[in-house]
Amino acid sequence: MIGAAQRAGESAGAGTRTDDSGITTTTLGDLQADTRWHGPVLLPRHVLLLVTAGHGSQEVDFRRLPCRPGTALRGRPGQLVRGIGAAGFDGVALCWDDRAGAGVTAALAALDDRADSGHWQLTGEDEDAVISEVSQLEVDCRRHAAAGLAPELLRQQLTVLLLRLAVLAEQQAPDDGPGAVTYRRLRRELELSYDRTRRAEDYADRLGCSVRTLTRACLAATGRSAKQVIDARVALEARRLLAATDEPVADIGRRLGFPEPTNFGRFFHREAGSSPGAFRAALGRPAPDVPGRG
Repeated sequence: MIGAAQRAGESAGAGTRTDDSGITTTTLGDLQADTRWHGPVLLPRHVLLLVTAGHGSQEVDFRRLPCRPGTALRGRPGQLVRGIGAAGFDGVALCWDDRAGAGVTAALAALDDRADSGHWQLTGEDEDAVISEVSQLEVDCRRHAAAGLAPELLRQQLTVLLLRLAVLAEQQAPDDGPGAVTYRRLRRELELSYDRTRRAEDYADRLGCSVRTLTRACLAATGRSAKQVIDARVALEARRLLAATDEPVADIGRRLGFPEPTNFGRFFHREAGSSPGAFRAALGRPAPDVPGRG
């Protein structure tokens, strides 16, 4: 079952669209007009937000990220956002799906490999360049029909924008040694497999390295062991689903690889500091489906 907040996410990117490209532009003001965006929403599409006016913060996956003119935020499908743009700032949101094509997908992979947080504060010439590219995309989405060469023009523009951000991220964190590469590979594999296995040994086998090598890479990148990184990813998905859907707690546990609700409850309490039911209740969501087992 899906909550009203998640249904609001189905309208993400409602605004100026060239349908064949899969790319949409809209403003935070447009999204704020829909009160369902004020609660927790699981993003259904890729989003890149550029703040153009005002100051405040935006919650993404339970983290408050500062926002002011020149702030760029990258949102991934499935991430949780709450109170979008409600803190006194405005901006432009670019949204896209898989129709944007292979070039955009490759540029996005390069960006995500080099930017853990998806949060940047742009300044100087970098800010000017990004503002120019976002503004041109916004104009072209509005002016051109979904026909002929227009969709490819938008795809190429989005590709350049994402590559520019990837270059900036690379310059800010240039370390590309073996440990950094291993950690990035783990992050990619986690997105494919976190709901099927939580064993560090399984991930090490898939990456062709030892658990010791995997743990060294994780410690260098995050200060946490490989097992802690894996469990944190599973716990994050649990928190997303508890916050933004009305799916029963036991069903969420099964989706994440816990056939027994009690095992899921113990895992979640260890990772999040409360039971799934208490976590959900604190956010104003429905109580757990099985009393005493949340």
